[in-house]
Amino acid sequence: MTDSSSVGVVKTQYITIKDDFSFESGRVISSVSVAYETYGRLNENKDNAILVCHALTGNAHAAGFNRSDEQRPGWWDSMIGPGKAFDTDKYFVICSNFLGSCFGTTGPSSVDPATGERYGLRFPVVTIRDMVRLQKKLVERLGIEKLFCVAGGSMGGMQALEWAATFPESVHSIIPIATSAGITPMAIAFNAIAKFAIMKDPRWKGGDYYGDEIPVDGLAIARMAGHITYLSDPAFHNKFGRRYATFEGIYDFTGMFEVENYLRYNGYKFTETFDANTYLYVLKAMDIFDLSYGRGNIDDALSAVSAKSLFLTFTSDFLFPPYQTEELVGILKKQGKETEWHNIQSDYGHDAFLLEFETQTGLIIDFLKRV
Repeated sequence: MTDSSSVGVVKTQYITIKDDFSFESGRVISSVSVAYETYGRLNENKDNAILVCHALTGNAHAAGFNRSDEQRPGWWDSMIGPGKAFDTDKYFVICSNFLGSCFGTTGPSSVDPATGERYGLRFPVVTIRDMVRLQKKLVERLGIEKLFCVAGGSMGGMQALEWAATFPESVHSIIPIATSAGITPMAIAFNAIAKFAIMKDPRWKGGDYYGDEIPVDGLAIARMAGHITYLSDPAFHNKFGRRYATFEGIYDFTGMFEVENYLRYNGYKFTETFDANTYLYVLKAMDIFDLSYGRGNIDDALSAVSAKSLFLTFTSDFLFPPYQTEELVGILKKQGKETEWHNIQSDYGHDAFLLEFETQTGLIIDFLKRV
């Protein structure tokens, strides 16, 4: 199961913050639980901590195995461990499940202690800024005043940017990967399809489906829409082409192309582990994220950033096109900030941040050495 480059068996930990937590919307809940994992050791000066932020449907299990018989490691295992990009012989790596999730941190599928019922749509709308503020509370609980780095891909990269703008004194460097300061209208459109699919499923019941049938069809279709944006045109050609999964039925509606079969399988597989309301909430958080919100314009928002930054993008990323990062890097350079950007050649599309390990590793190791 494990090798010398693995962090081995790790345990997901939980803390409950019993103080009132105020959301950006003005809503307040009485306590929040946070799921997180750590890898490596915090040094005596407590200045070697790296926070890794997960993407839309991720969780705190970023590396290693939760059980000795587990077959599949954490979602970024190829990047976290001894000698890897985030070298656990040098750094203390933290990954927390973000606010609003369904993997251990309080969210819409959690039980409201005031009523004894699941929150459902009564849970406050969550923003990226809310997620980061909760992460800050966790980091403080761990006794860390300043993070050496905050890194993440996709929605995780949004969190890294928000950390640098909201808590500039608390982060030394950031590595936003395949992300932006606000998603494109096209990305919002795909998310709209996903949200409509869930909310139009008759089993959704206004979000009060807990204890009953889940809106499996709506959630599966929502995930299918997402999967289309994670790949690129070359990736679809290379992975599926125009090959049939089931040729019989070509002249009715039982035959399927391989790409159709892929979407169907992954869409319904997703419903086995993810909560439909949670998907609505995290899509909403991604939709409304705007780094400049409440800060004037994007130049004003980035003016608060003092962290050294490494931006990584991928040439075929359909969901977070590289021109968005080019704009951010241009502004940071104009402001005299220490930043660099690498646009990595890849046909994998947005999923490249989970697949192009070798190139990312070299760039990240070099950056962390220099900063």
